[in-house]
Amino acid sequence: MKNAELLELLEALRPIVCDAGEEIVRIYEEKTYSVRKKADASPVTDADEASERIILRALGKLTPDIPIVSEESAEAGNIPSIAGGKFWLVDPLDGTKEFINRTGEFTVNIGLVVGARPVLGMIGIPLKKTIYAAAGPGTATVVVEDGAPRPITAIKASPEGFVIVASRSHTGPETEAYLATLHVRKRKTSGSSIKFCVIAEGEADIYPRLGQTMEWDTAAGHAILLAAGGNITTLDGEELRYGKPNFENPSFVAKGCDG
Repeated sequence: MKNAELLELLEALRPIVCDAGEEIVRIYEEKTYSVRKKADASPVTDADEASERIILRALGKLTPDIPIVSEESAEAGNIPSIAGGKFWLVDPLDGTKEFINRTGEFTVNIGLVVGARPVLGMIGIPLKKTIYAAAGPGTATVVVEDGAPRPITAIKASPEGFVIVASRSHTGPETEAYLATLHVRKRKTSGSSIKFCVIAEGEADIYPRLGQTMEWDTAAGHAILLAAGGNITTLDGEELRYGKPNFENPSFVAKGCDG
């Protein structure tokens, strides 16, 4: 896809992410939602499902020729063919545990993959009315409420050590062992895909995730990181790829320019 086409598509996503985010916030503030367990024991709420309905309906109209792989639909077995190599990856409510625990650190994630690489990504943080977006090198921006888009870029790590951003809900012994191998000068915690945004904005250097994640958890953030000068690699140093069997990611490290 051409750059101009991707940027046009990115702008068309903004109202979709905003609509999904507004519905999530409505349910969050009502505090009347139900919480259920999925087959993998992870939680799902009414907000996850409502957001997904909004996004799937809108994307279906916007790009009827591009298949959509979305978390809750995939859990239900509704997975389209991605043989064409171009597909959407959607996490309608990333950070469901953060939603339930009322930390506010949950997001809406939409990423577009072409040829196993994320080429476009948008992450909305509903409670902050903030949207991070990118569609190619040098295009990463953040918009807060109705403000103008502000360019963002990842930075090189300081010689004094790395600023680490770690998961609020998924940090275990393996992650701690990995961090022990690094020269860490500061550590932050955050929920959901906000961690990718923190690195893309130059506020942290590395986010390690040792353990299972799914492609819809990372695609949007990966696209934004790539555009900001960062990347996500496996522990072997290979760039994370998409369209893998069952859409499962291996352990990875998200990093800025000098990670």
